[in-house]
Amino acid sequence: MSTHELPVAVVGAGPVGLAAAAQLAQREATPLVLEAGPSVGTCVLEWGHVRVFSPWKYNTDPVARAMLARHGWTAPDGEAYPTGGELVDRYLAPLARLPEIQPHLRLGHRVRSIARAGFDRMTTAGRERAPFAITVTNGDGEHELLARAVIDTSGTYGSPNPLGANGTPARGETALAGRIHYGIPDVLGRHRDRYGGRRVLVVGSGHSAFNVLIDLAELARIDPGTTVTWIVRRPFAGTKYGGAENDALPARGALGARMRTLVERRAVDQMVLRISEVRLATDGVFVSDGDGELGPFDEIVAATGFRPDLAPLRELRLRLDEVLEAPPALAPLIDPNVHSCGTVPPHGARELAHPETDFYIAGMKSYGRAPTFLMLTGYEQVRSIASALVGDDRGAESVELALPKTGVCSGGASADRCGADGVEDCGSPASDCCGTAATIIPLSSLESPPRR
Repeated sequence: MSTHELPVAVVGAGPVGLAAAAQLAQREATPLVLEAGPSVGTCVLEWGHVRVFSPWKYNTDPVARAMLARHGWTAPDGEAYPTGGELVDRYLAPLARLPEIQPHLRLGHRVRSIARAGFDRMTTAGRERAPFAITVTNGDGEHELLARAVIDTSGTYGSPNPLGANGTPARGETALAGRIHYGIPDVLGRHRDRYGGRRVLVVGSGHSAFNVLIDLAELARIDPGTTVTWIVRRPFAGTKYGGAENDALPARGALGARMRTLVERRAVDQMVLRISEVRLATDGVFVSDGDGELGPFDEIVAATGFRPDLAPLRELRLRLDEVLEAPPALAPLIDPNVHSCGTVPPHGARELAHPETDFYIAGMKSYGRAPTFLMLTGYEQVRSIASALVGDDRGAESVELALPKTGVCSGGASADRCGADGVEDCGSPASDCCGTAATIIPLSSLESPPRR
């Protein structure tokens, strides 16, 4: 078999991975979807109880939707807001069962490494003609699969940021892993017994933390023995709650507004602490910055965000921004040190390309450590990439996307990009927040669980 006849490997069977498979299948390119979990959308199911920010009409890939419709799929109410679980049950699972997708889907296949067959990172001559060698493990052991191209949509949910403020686990954190939940626990459902009547600490300052804190505040109302403390790493400016009624995604704006109300009512105690140590005492768990200490707590929720797992890609030639670990062309557009807008200029295969020909990182993983990824961005990314891989240069370049504004835009260290004040109102339809709103098609999407 020649390299050209090999499939295009897609790592991850979440929303963006399955969209990539659909885009490839539509162009008569064979996908090979490798999913580490036992089902499609495994990571989505980890936050399956969370209701997303946007209605169904913005949560499905257009090509996948058309493919489903040809096989008799009934689309959900476009104005309804699904949970993560509903997104899997009513969209991803039916998509995975289609004859265009199912034969090419491999569940329980964890990718351990991706390299060029016969070439280590140092070897150049002939490299581009070699297929990709993908080492996977499944129930039968370790195997090597070959592909002509790779789209890594494996996301970041499996690689949580630690509690430690310096980016590494705090002292004692690893030993106390049994007391820490990374992500968004279902505190009103399957995890209720773990948190009800307990002293709970939540660490993090993004929408994931908001979801947890709002549910914990409700649990505390039902079970008064529950106490909730919220730690952030730096003083929490009002703009970090989001754009409220100015947000183009009303559910996202409402989430921030509810969180602000809880803090103002003192239903949640907010404190600033840069954690360097976690220790267990006879009366509970304490956290410290080396000077002051907070506690005791029974349970800790680390809603501190996520980061890309780059270890399987070590033998590939990547070009990544030194801050975000995102492609350099994309990084300045999404860097929270520059601005907080949810609006990103159109980008696709060209911006996501690496020195390793025909290798792309798409979806949430393409954003590295930035917290602002929206699902529709990933759909547009893989549409462009699929076009590039079949030689459709015009299709690859015609990326048109306008994302919903957050209602605020904080300029940070580069306020000249976002207005001299460093804070700009992005709620007006005419507003060009950080210069990114001038595209043709106004679209909206859900935000996958943000990372900080």
